[in-house]
Amino acid sequence: MPDKWRSVDRLLPLKPKVLHILLAVADGPRHGYSIMQEVAERTDGQVRLWPAGLYGLLRELEKTDVIAESDNRPAADQDDERRRYFALTPHGKRVLDAEVRRLEAIVTHARSSRALRKAARA
Repeated sequence: MPDKWRSVDRLLPLKPKVLHILLAVADGPRHGYSIMQEVAERTDGQVRLWPAGLYGLLRELEKTDVIAESDNRPAADQDDERRRYFALTPHGKRVLDAEVRRLEAIVTHARSSRALRKAARA
């Protein structure tokens, strides 16, 4: 199905857990438990995704065409057929890119803030 260009503005800013989910699947398809592990590892356990919350978010992200179930799976002997693998859609890649640019702009502004520079010297 061809990708339709849609504005990502209505989806921003992303909730922190959603951002972490998108970052987890940005490198390739992952199943739910793998997403939970990746997020916990990447955040040193500061962000925890529990199954009920994670699968609810995954459903929301599917409905908005940010992620989609992927047919790209490991070999059968290394996989469990009950797992669902999720990957970013082209629209999801644009959403993630826009959110990263938005956050970069905030960080750039914060680093140039005189108040923060003064606080760092104190």
